[in-house]
Amino acid sequence: MHQTVKRKALSVKRKPKPELSSPATHHASRITPLYYPVLLNLKGKKCIVVGGGKVAERKALPLLKSGAKITVISSECTGRLKKEHLRERIKYISRRYKKGDLKNAFLVIAATDSNETNRKISEDATCLVNVVDKPLLCNFIAPAVVRRGPLTIAVSTSGISPSLARTIRKELGGLYGREFVKHLNYMKKMRAKALREIKDKKKRKIFLKDLAAEAWDKLRSSEKCISKGMNAFACKKSRTAYKLPEPFVSW
Repeated sequence: MHQTVKRKALSVKRKPKPELSSPATHHASRITPLYYPVLLNLKGKKCIVVGGGKVAERKALPLLKSGAKITVISSECTGRLKKEHLRERIKYISRRYKKGDLKNAFLVIAATDSNETNRKISEDATCLVNVVDKPLLCNFIAPAVVRRGPLTIAVSTSGISPSLARTIRKELGGLYGREFVKHLNYMKKMRAKALREIKDKKKRKIFLKDLAAEAWDKLRSSEKCISKGMNAFACKKSRTAYKLPEPFVSW
């Protein structure tokens, strides 16, 4: 005779499964995005900087130089930002951020000292938005920049090490001096003149390529780039090759 043994079911406490993040968040937390580099024309565009401290000032001034229409929203702001407001170069709204402030904005920068406010700005924005030091809350990040007139050199580590980007920028700043401003202004004039006077597209392309290469050689050998010597080398090779008139390189 078989005895039936009733076994008491053991209750096992199972650990709750961790909540899964969204694919975008999960991906972003593991892999640094491959950013697409781009230069923006902000002239006349509405750009909003939320925050009024030194960081906000550092972000706002380059926007101002780019011709943007800037609005700064903060209960307080730096003396420099107030000065720009008094000069009517920026609009200043003296209060905290609130929903609706970003309406019709082309670009937004969140630079407050409140993580909660910065996150809210990121969520509210339907345009280009940058949250300082929080790349996962941004849809664009700003590189370290070297400017020499029309020459712009941008350096980025994709948000991994802004300090390294600044170090590289400093080194590049030493390599590319103010002489490049005159150099590029000269190249601009030569390009415009070539477009007018060299009708053959193939010859014009080769001429401009040769001009740029020879100008670069002279520039890097520390010779004066805007001089009779520069005009002479353009005349020496390019004018002879394309049978251009002598006055072509005279300004």
